[in-house]
Amino acid sequence: MDTDVTEDQRALLDVSERFMGQTCPLTVVRDPEARNGAFLASYRRQAAELGWFSMLVPEALGGGNISGNGVLDAALIAYKRGGLLQPGSYVGTNVVACAVAAAGSDELRRQVLGPLVAGEVSASWAVASADANGEPDGGVTAEVTADGGLVLNGAKTAVQDVEPLSWLLVTCRTSAGPAQAVVAAETAGVTVTELDALDISRRFAEVRFDNVAVAPSAVVGIPGAIADLLGQQLALAAVLTAAESVGAMDHELNMTVEYAKDRIAFGRPIGSFQAVKHVLADMSLAVEMAKAVVGAAARSLGDDDGYGEEAASIAKALVGESSIELAQNCFQVFGGIGYTWEHDQHLYLRRLTTDAGLFGDAAWHRERLCQLAGL
Repeated sequence: MDTDVTEDQRALLDVSERFMGQTCPLTVVRDPEARNGAFLASYRRQAAELGWFSMLVPEALGGGNISGNGVLDAALIAYKRGGLLQPGSYVGTNVVACAVAAAGSDELRRQVLGPLVAGEVSASWAVASADANGEPDGGVTAEVTADGGLVLNGAKTAVQDVEPLSWLLVTCRTSAGPAQAVVAAETAGVTVTELDALDISRRFAEVRFDNVAVAPSAVVGIPGAIADLLGQQLALAAVLTAAESVGAMDHELNMTVEYAKDRIAFGRPIGSFQAVKHVLADMSLAVEMAKAVVGAAARSLGDDDGYGEEAASIAKALVGESSIELAQNCFQVFGGIGYTWEHDQHLYLRRLTTDAGLFGDAAWHRERLCQLAGL
């Protein structure tokens, strides 16, 4: 994804990659104790100085991007993040910033956007629920109050990297239809319970809401009339998550190719055997296809050409399935060493498998494509 970029994009990617390699290498990714609250806060502020959280916020609201297509710029950073399995709520913060900029009240924009862009706080999108067939408004119900506020009850699951000072964009269900509101994680009635997760490089939580009152100014959009906004948010989250997966796929493939060159069996590198060559060639093709489809989806969504939502679902479905297959094939090349805790292979399998299910798995996005096509 990073081959056909402008000079400005290349400069941003290079400095971002150096920052990640120096601040959060895989040794830190492996150690949850090293990724404590103080570390994440420092990491986030430094990332914000590079513009990671401003790309989907208009310049008039304190944001800005470097190419004119903020989604593409954000996807390129996500690609680099995925290769190094970076922690933190990158996707969530960008989705929330974009949603508030697009449909938040003036008061909410003043309260939320500045700290998000500056990296002073993070944000997460509370959208997944345990039993809602993937519907974004499932799990939490909301009663609309007389003044236009909301009262939230229910729970969301698999909410990424919730910190004490995080903002939560909660997608909920009202009698009028889907609604959204921004809630501080420390609000009375909000309970955050950390979950055991397959991906040990990130944190996930269940967030429960018990009669949580939301002011009218914190409601994002008009309850029952946010279908277009939700569609854009889902597409953005899908593209950025798929871009992180492509970065992980690319890094893992390169790691596997190097091993195939170095590992000697029967007096020859195992990469010289035809069976291994075929596996590596198939994986290389899968990575190039993933790069192309995610890059096209990011451009389409950022250019607002009317096909962005469809392109995002195509990308998420293709990458979700091919990434897991690639990780499993890498295990076959590495053999027994790939199954050890000390080897990095399992970290990539964990990340790719988790990303495949976030914001809709392949089957869900294929169904969504049918819905978007009116089938």
